[in-house]
Amino acid sequence: MLVQLSGGNDGLSTVVPHGDDSYHRERKTTRHRASDVLTIDGYRGFHPALKRMHARMKEGGLAVIEGVGYANPNRSHFKSLDVWHTADRGGRSSGEGWVGRLCEAAFGAEALPERVVHVGSTAPYSLYSTRHPALSFALPRNYRWLENEKELARLSDVSRDAMDEPSTRRSRLDRLRRVMRDAHASSRQVRSAVASYRPKTEYPSDVFGDSLRTVAALIHSDLGTRILSVELGGFDTHVDQKNRHDRLMRTLDASLAPFLEDLEMSESGRETLVLVFSEFGRRVAENASKGTDHGCASLMLAAGSHVKGGLYGEHPSLSKLDEGDLTFTTDFRSVYATAIRSVFGIDPGRALGSDYPTLGFV
Repeated sequence: MLVQLSGGNDGLSTVVPHGDDSYHRERKTTRHRASDVLTIDGYRGFHPALKRMHARMKEGGLAVIEGVGYANPNRSHFKSLDVWHTADRGGRSSGEGWVGRLCEAAFGAEALPERVVHVGSTAPYSLYSTRHPALSFALPRNYRWLENEKELARLSDVSRDAMDEPSTRRSRLDRLRRVMRDAHASSRQVRSAVASYRPKTEYPSDVFGDSLRTVAALIHSDLGTRILSVELGGFDTHVDQKNRHDRLMRTLDASLAPFLEDLEMSESGRETLVLVFSEFGRRVAENASKGTDHGCASLMLAAGSHVKGGLYGEHPSLSKLDEGDLTFTTDFRSVYATAIRSVFGIDPGRALGSDYPTLGFV
């Protein structure tokens, strides 16, 4: 289960280095004082709004992975997300999304309509696959298949596919049409699973809460869904960060906490691993607009019944910066590799293209 915090979440305001003088010196208006944070240790603490997430970490079901990023980082939202979505510095030019490659490695040619689902208006490129297309909808009644319509139109255009062998084009068309038929056959099951679900935890009545409720319904069903994705936007806090980020942290805690409680209600839920990430962090020094600009290293969260709570990775130095930015200490693909090995039981290199050291949070 993937939760994307779009816009560049400020890791220093999510898990606050309250014990670092550099943090207080560089964040005069956007900082959180030591007396306000939810203490993890003498150096760091959770944002004051993350009360339920803080409690979960103390109970042992939430891990914080610090200093997450990649070498030669890109500060463009789109290009950096492409790196995260493909697990490759080349971005989309490297091929399919990392989840698409994971499905190929784990399931081969066995495509199921509901195996990969994004609940939201636009599915991330990480889910892109020609053999394992992702189901994507903001509301269950708007069920559709990612890129299938575009792909069918493209393959049907003989003039644009003049370089393809006719037999190859026919084979791909037949495959996509078969997947579309399967999707139509399954759409009623998806709508029914979501409509009939009655959670035992209470979700907020907002878009993010509704998305996570839908995800929970699919996880608890027997539809065979294995990978799910949602998005929470608004993290590009160049201006008035304190108020904006505070609201986002309240939204995250209010929805993610009951979702994690909900997962404990079934075996499939207890087997679920949740990863929370953003395309990059923010610069250490705040700007003149009481915000922060695009940075580099940040943090990730991992949660679930099998997660070993605590701190992982190495907190990057706030005094030894790279042109004002934190230097990453943990490659984000090590987090992916840990998830792949623990959840799917396969060699992560088959999906990521290279070997990355795994972490011990599962």
